[in-house]
Amino acid sequence: MRQNDGLRNMKKDRNSFDYTEVNGVLLPNLVSTETQYDIGVWGMRHLDYIKKHRRVLYHSLLTSCKLNTHLHEVDIRAEEMYSQLVKQLKEQQGITEQLKADDMMAWVQAMNSITNQAREIVNNEVIYSI
Repeated sequence: MRQNDGLRNMKKDRNSFDYTEVNGVLLPNLVSTETQYDIGVWGMRHLDYIKKHRRVLYHSLLTSCKLNTHLHEVDIRAEEMYSQLVKQLKEQQGITEQLKADDMMAWVQAMNSITNQAREIVNNEVIYSI
């Protein structure tokens, strides 16, 4: 039996990786099983945050092939929360299409205030919290 025959016949390790021999070295066959989703602005903000401030979480998600799925879920949750908050704040503050027709500048100011409030809430509760 040649020395390399032992390498070729090596069984799967405890993590169930298959190996391919390249120049006498066994390399694990790593294939991502993660679905690739498009990530929006909320997911990208969260990615930036976990890369800088939650490095263990980032590397854990990355090496377990769950990063893209995690970012996609954060993106969806944040977008839903943001839309709902904007709608609720508009109703609470009485911002209507009539105000838009009557006083465009007042409507723009009110909407800017509302979107800033909603963005801040989403950032604190979803994007920058784990």
